[in-house]
Amino acid sequence: MAEKEEVRTLIVGEDMVVYGAGMKGFDPLYMVRYDTEVSYLKEALEKNNIKVTHLPCLRACDEFPYSIEKLKQFDVLVLSDVGSNTLLLPSDVFLRSLSRPNRLELIKSFVSDGGGLIMVGGYMSFQGIYGRARYQGTQIEEILPVSIKEVDDRVELPEGCHPRTVNRDHPVMKGIPDEWPMLLGYNKTFLKDGAELLVEFRGDPIAAAWEYEKGRTMAFTSDCAPHWGTREFLNWTYYPTFWIQAVRWLTHRI
Repeated sequence: MAEKEEVRTLIVGEDMVVYGAGMKGFDPLYMVRYDTEVSYLKEALEKNNIKVTHLPCLRACDEFPYSIEKLKQFDVLVLSDVGSNTLLLPSDVFLRSLSRPNRLELIKSFVSDGGGLIMVGGYMSFQGIYGRARYQGTQIEEILPVSIKEVDDRVELPEGCHPRTVNRDHPVMKGIPDEWPMLLGYNKTFLKDGAELLVEFRGDPIAAAWEYEKGRTMAFTSDCAPHWGTREFLNWTYYPTFWIQAVRWLTHRI
């Protein structure tokens, strides 16, 4: 496929509704705000002819595709900080007791038939905070190059860590330096037999990749945005390069 052929990417997640309360003496105050940090990854990809559609968690519950045909409108699916319940429990299922397709199974079929998937780390990725992301034992774990813990899998590193590239020959890592900028944490996973370790910290996968049937998948166990993603990482010269090469590898373009 041509190097500059447009790649269609769907990013799901990277947003949060925050509800807060405060007290002003006798009077309570309530505040709601909507936060999204998708711009870092979205802008990095769009600079290189990669078309990005963002589907926030807020809408993904009911708007994520219910058919393989609609999912195949995209070449690559990015799941970033969106828990499995958001995909498993649309309103029709949770509120109306109606049967709907299992969208984790749809994602597996999408990859099996040649699609690309990357899971990006965060509090609602892999198994997540308090185990609430809940991807362990699902079809998503089956197709990823890493195995997922059964419990809270966060590795919090407030002092920071510097991962290292360990496979410079892989197309995703072309031109990427050995030492990475500081990160503040990641989801602990375990490399599967047959998977390729690309980036590691103390033996734990930070980036890993493999081929699953006709498709390809990657795991990036730290964050593409704050808070595990430091400003040093987000402003890194090679930040766009890494993500662009990852997406193009997932679509067999490199």
